[in-house]
Amino acid sequence: MFIPIDINENSSEPLYAQITNQLRALILSGYLDEGMLLPSIRELSHQLRCSVITVRRVYQDLEGEGLLRTKQGTGTFVAPVGIGEREQYRKRAVEEALVAAIEAAMRVEMSAAELAHMLEDLIRQKKMK
Repeated sequence: MFIPIDINENSSEPLYAQITNQLRALILSGYLDEGMLLPSIRELSHQLRCSVITVRRVYQDLEGEGLLRTKQGTGTFVAPVGIGEREQYRKRAVEEALVAAIEAAMRVEMSAAELAHMLEDLIRQKKMK
C-alpha cells in the first residue's frame, strides 16, 4: 500500500517529524480511514527510503497518541478518531495557515483591507463554496 508522504531532504525539519506530521494529518483528515491496515514498518521504510527505526518510532508515537493500533502478528491499523477531534484538527490546520499569511502580510506592511481583498480573490479563483 502506498502512503502519500513527501520527504523534503532540504528541510530543517527532521525526517522523523516530517513523517509523523504527515501521517497524523492523513489520519485526522480522514484520508486514511478507521481500521485501515498500514504498511509494515519495513515496507514503509523502504517506500520512504529511511531506516526501520525511524518508522518504528513514528508508529509507536502515533500509537501513543491513540491514532494507531498495533495487533501482534496482524499489523498496524488506523484507530477510531472522533468527529470532534477531526473537526478540531481541520480548524487548527487552517487557522495556522491563516496566521502565517497574516504575519507575512504584516512583514510587508499590507493593510487588513488589502489582505481581506486578496483572500476573497483567491477564494473566487479556487471556486470555494
